[in-house]
Amino acid sequence: MFRLRFSRSLVFCATLGFFSLVAANAATAPLESISPLGAASHHGRTIKLINYFVERYHYRKTQLDDELSSEILTRYLQALDPNRSYFLAEDIESFETLRHRLDDYLTANQVTPFFDLFNTYRQRVFDQIRFALEALEAPFDFTIDEHYRFDRSQSPWAVDRTELNDLWRRRVKNDYLALKLENKPHEEILKTLRQRYQQLERRIQQITSQDVFQTLVNAYVSAIEPHTGYFSPRATENFKIRMRLSLEGIGAVLQMQNEFTVVQRIVPGGAAELEGTLRPGDHIIGVGQGLDEPVTDVIGWRLDDVVDLIRGPKGTTVRLRITPNPQAGSTSAQVLAITRDQIKLEEQAAQRTLLEVRDGDIIHRIGVIDIPTFYVDFDARARGDSDYRSTTRDVRNLIAQIEQEGVDGLVIDLRGNGGGALAEATALTGLFIPSGPVVQVRDSRGRTRINRDPSDDLAYAGPLAVIVDRDSASASEIFSGAIQDYERGLVIGESTFGKGTVQNLIDLDRYSQDPDQPLGQLKLTIAQFFRVNGESTQHRGVIPDIILPIGREETSHGERALDNALPWTQIDATDFSIYAKSNHLAHIDRLRSLNQARVEHDPDFAYLKGIKKIEIPLRGLTEVPLLESLRSAERIQQQAGRQELLKTLLQAHGLSFDESAADHNLPRDAVLLESARILADLAFGAFTDRLIVQLDIEPTPIDGSSNRIEPLNQ
Repeated sequence: MFRLRFSRSLVFCATLGFFSLVAANAATAPLESISPLGAASHHGRTIKLINYFVERYHYRKTQLDDELSSEILTRYLQALDPNRSYFLAEDIESFETLRHRLDDYLTANQVTPFFDLFNTYRQRVFDQIRFALEALEAPFDFTIDEHYRFDRSQSPWAVDRTELNDLWRRRVKNDYLALKLENKPHEEILKTLRQRYQQLERRIQQITSQDVFQTLVNAYVSAIEPHTGYFSPRATENFKIRMRLSLEGIGAVLQMQNEFTVVQRIVPGGAAELEGTLRPGDHIIGVGQGLDEPVTDVIGWRLDDVVDLIRGPKGTTVRLRITPNPQAGSTSAQVLAITRDQIKLEEQAAQRTLLEVRDGDIIHRIGVIDIPTFYVDFDARARGDSDYRSTTRDVRNLIAQIEQEGVDGLVIDLRGNGGGALAEATALTGLFIPSGPVVQVRDSRGRTRINRDPSDDLAYAGPLAVIVDRDSASASEIFSGAIQDYERGLVIGESTFGKGTVQNLIDLDRYSQDPDQPLGQLKLTIAQFFRVNGESTQHRGVIPDIILPIGREETSHGERALDNALPWTQIDATDFSIYAKSNHLAHIDRLRSLNQARVEHDPDFAYLKGIKKIEIPLRGLTEVPLLESLRSAERIQQQAGRQELLKTLLQAHGLSFDESAADHNLPRDAVLLESARILADLAFGAFTDRLIVQLDIEPTPIDGSSNRIEPLNQ
């Protein structure tokens, strides 16, 4: 029927997110003139293509049947109304007639029922926005002991309009109280909230049929497996921008959580990292241009449009109004001014530094190579350029330079590394083993191929440690898993993300019957990774040899938090030889004992433990009080607890705490420094009665110029 043509450069093992519904640039029309949305003529063709490719090439063989139909309906409703704030129970009951029929419609390339459901949703949104605007006109009594449930994802649907309106009354009251606790005057609060609700109304009016189509297709394909997804033509362009690493912006990966834009991670080398204040988990609630333009409230905006506001020419300034996660109980907002810059491959390249671990009068020199992503300049390589950039080439050069300086051990830092080019993960492993297999890849037909070390040379033969965290995914897991299987070095940190699948992009435009009508792209899971010992990196991730108490929960993060992710499994091990000089596993108990003794007395880890003690109970909260005195007291108590922990930490390092400062950076990287101590234990101190307890480890740049790690080949 169709000949499948994969893009040559997009066999990647990175974790990639999706944009949510995208808005067209249509003018806002009066509600009375809004016509119901329906499917476009090319949507049937697109569904036909998607059905074919999913059936023929997806790794998880799934039938488009009643069982899948039920899951599609559930996911579509979650995509439209994730917080159960618009639909009534009677609406949901009426949709039940579709639960086991959506598969029949999709098989027939029909999507009309999805649009009918969306039109009901849009009307419900209009109804509640009108109610919210009316609720603003009545005074609020903040002496009443009542609560607002901000997380209704698991709550029953409202049984009638009266119950739903009461939920929205509390929502509006909470919105007002949050601004009131920031000392905003009454008239400014009313103006901000009116604009917020009216903007939500305008954006709902601007949704196009293509926006709805993207949402329904993603409900369909994500019901099969979470890393399969559809990119509309506009979302396709955004994806290409990310893959080119040429986005002019702030360098932050964003995601939607309910109606908030949340910082998922900070891109290494980007403007946000250099500015230093924006943190993962922060909520972006407003965006302003330049230093003087007003800040636009973006609560309730779709992600693409928030991204469009944040993007801009290099050298210009964007101001972000941010708040911490509302589950943390804090309502304190601040405005950050960030100068946009271009995120280049050079700035995400591997970087080097040197740590000195003091053991009494002895100084152990530990080299560190930080690898933010597994990159390669595909175009330069295709042209035959002899000096094209890649992770493996850069790390090889860094190793040579570090060894010239004289080091006693080497740390590879993969924290936050979400993956990248599979070939680079394989080649990088080859720098640390003489030769052999690195990863096994099983495709949708059950065929397994083995990716081997492409070279037989050993770039580094000394003591080695690899640091990972819960955001280390895919290619990072292939590398760290191979290092662990070969017993080549210690893996330290926290269990990794657990993404052990391979995706490929299919350009649907190639199959369009109208050259002027783009269809978008389908990201399809086509294979699964297995370690050389036969275990999957899927779901469980790589479990470190030494786990550090970083202070975060792992159960609600990564692949294991996804209800329909592929399960962990295993296949036969392939033939490989343990690294000849390996000896660390024979002494692993001693290494763990030394680490535990240090951690118990380390002020950095005491701080992380204290923060976890404060935050873990808050993460389970689904509601906040609307009694102003209680809300204010809780906020003050939580802020005081955090400040006391930080004050104690700073004092332990001989630093002062400034209560007037909006933010304090932690004095040092506790995980990196403890990893260096563990490696020094392995090389020198673990098998004697000595315990390396010196705490004044400082990063020393190899060029001796400053504390900033410099990229290779400036």
